[in-house]
Amino acid sequence: MPTLAGVVLLARQRRRRLGLGLALGGLLVLFLAALPWVGDHLRLGLEQEAVDSSRPEVRYDAIVLLGGVIGPEGASPDQPNWNDSIERLTVTRDLLVAGRAGSVIVSGGSYGIPGLPTEAEYLRRQLVAWGVAEERIVLEDRALNTRENAVFSGALARARGFQRLLVVTSAFHVPRAQGCFRAAGVEADFLPVDYRMRDPARNPHWLPRSSVLADTSAVLRERFGLLVYRVMGYAK
Repeated sequence: MPTLAGVVLLARQRRRRLGLGLALGGLLVLFLAALPWVGDHLRLGLEQEAVDSSRPEVRYDAIVLLGGVIGPEGASPDQPNWNDSIERLTVTRDLLVAGRAGSVIVSGGSYGIPGLPTEAEYLRRQLVAWGVAEERIVLEDRALNTRENAVFSGALARARGFQRLLVVTSAFHVPRAQGCFRAAGVEADFLPVDYRMRDPARNPHWLPRSSVLADTSAVLRERFGLLVYRVMGYAK
């Protein structure tokens, strides 16, 4: 936005010094945000806040699988478009096969696109295709955000008598999810998966990259989302 405002001022030849400063400042911010060193450390900082509270000795009544692993853009009624968070689903399947939990609550609502199933339905289908029994899968197909994931999944857990819950979600998403479940009064352990940054030194790139800019944007969006949720009382 500062860059655009600066370009507009320069194009109109009004307050050219301010316009030039805004344009160059905006470009500098974009440049820094696209640097691997900056983006990697921002993501690392967020993921390091994810606390693994899962207990290997516990057999959970249910896993709560948070949606966010499917993008509607390339999806069809029969074929989902899996995104980079697919590990949430694969780890959940592994836990169920290993007997770490009796059931799973798959949480994810509608995309608002006619003809497409809810995310929960896509997830149910895939788990069944992998051999998970239908009766072990509970659909929560209304949630459109993390707060609703917590509220609606918590209500289903209480209705079915599930007491020991394990929430599976991406590491970068754990801080906001934990806050939402606390605010909803739902006690649960958390298993962070889908780590994107273990060690920034492993990244061989040092020049700005568009993929890094996208990652930086996602991290900042998650930080802002957590702040807004706390202000609104959706997360504790």
